[in-house]
Amino acid sequence: MLSAFVRAFRTPDLRNKLLFTLFILTIFRLGSVIPAPGVNPAVIKQCVEQVTDPASGSSSVYSLVNLFSGGALLQLAIFALGIMPYITASIILNLLTVVIPRLESLKKEGQAGQTKITQYTRYLTVALAVLQATSMIAMARSGQLFQGTSCQDSSQYMNQDLITLITMVFVMTAGTCVIMWFGEMITERGVGNGMSLLIFAQIVAVFPSSMMRIWQEQSVWVFAIICVAGLFLITTVVFIEQAQRRIPVQYAKRMVGRRMYGGSSTYIPLKVNQAGVIPVIFASSLLYLPQLAVGLMGSDSESPVVNFLTKYFDPTGTHPVYMATFFAMIVGFAFFYVAITFNPTEVADNMKKYGGFIPSIRPGRPTAEYLDYVLTRLTTPGALYLGLIALLPMLALGASGASANFPFGGTSILIMVGVGLDTVKQIESHLQQRNYEGFLR
Repeated sequence: MLSAFVRAFRTPDLRNKLLFTLFILTIFRLGSVIPAPGVNPAVIKQCVEQVTDPASGSSSVYSLVNLFSGGALLQLAIFALGIMPYITASIILNLLTVVIPRLESLKKEGQAGQTKITQYTRYLTVALAVLQATSMIAMARSGQLFQGTSCQDSSQYMNQDLITLITMVFVMTAGTCVIMWFGEMITERGVGNGMSLLIFAQIVAVFPSSMMRIWQEQSVWVFAIICVAGLFLITTVVFIEQAQRRIPVQYAKRMVGRRMYGGSSTYIPLKVNQAGVIPVIFASSLLYLPQLAVGLMGSDSESPVVNFLTKYFDPTGTHPVYMATFFAMIVGFAFFYVAITFNPTEVADNMKKYGGFIPSIRPGRPTAEYLDYVLTRLTTPGALYLGLIALLPMLALGASGASANFPFGGTSILIMVGVGLDTVKQIESHLQQRNYEGFLR
């Protein structure tokens, strides 16, 4: 392993890519701790410590965004929104591709159409960034951002002038645009997928502090058990993320002029977790809407709706109704996302067009039905696996009453393992092109 790192840095092209990626990630993390204009950093630090203190019993409605921002959200930094607006915009565009014929035709146009869709994603990202920054600053101004702590008076940590508030919205929106540019630069000139690496960096950034908090609050044996359980969980996620069903495909020989083409064998790799972490993000985002509604209507309201949401959809996620709803939504979104991203009929038609067929399966409709049957059988355990992984921190929180900032959360582990595996594969491909020897042997 160490020799592979040495070979990676000895290769000039790969070394430049790695150093450029590390440089961008360093600047990205630096912007996550620089406060926005009009914010008092000293008071904000005290408020964040109260939120992360398990004795306070508080939980932020924006905890998913705070996770993807590496803790920058609660610090009201210039990169407070993180990469979340871009993720939301990308998900919305992927869903609209199935609904809007214009987007569907652009997707089929190849690189030119994909460039146009990327441009639409950027515009939507800016609009969502303005909306999220405005709502976040409004919640901070009303004291809802640090709900359950002593920081209910927003005048303690931020300026209340209208010009200052507008400037904060502008700065945070510009920060999101800079983050989006960082991700594209890493993808173009660095190693790995830029947006995924930015999310990876933000999640890893808060990991050491969470582990240190457990070390300080719990005994040595509890800390050791958590470390062993975390390693076991990571190993399980790596095993399942790498698992796939390979559908063999045979291409018939055909004569074109005086040359013979085809006759090759290949396969269609169908992963067990074909949807990735997207269903967890979908479900988490939707389940934060009830708490957002409670914050807007006021937690002290006597409305039956507010009482119902406060009782059954507590943001800590320890209520059985919350867990069951979360699990059901993840499973449903997993099937939905796989259905819109993998079209068995389109794959079968493309195979038939180029003379390909699955052994013992007739081309055309029987092939599409077979692919749909296999994909359904694979998605079922994959969706159940996603739901269980996402529920693990909630179950640990409800059983032990530990800190809500559990380091081995389902979403964070899925993202870290997925991005890590993808980045290692890209580095390995670069090494194999030059040294005929991979990164992992």
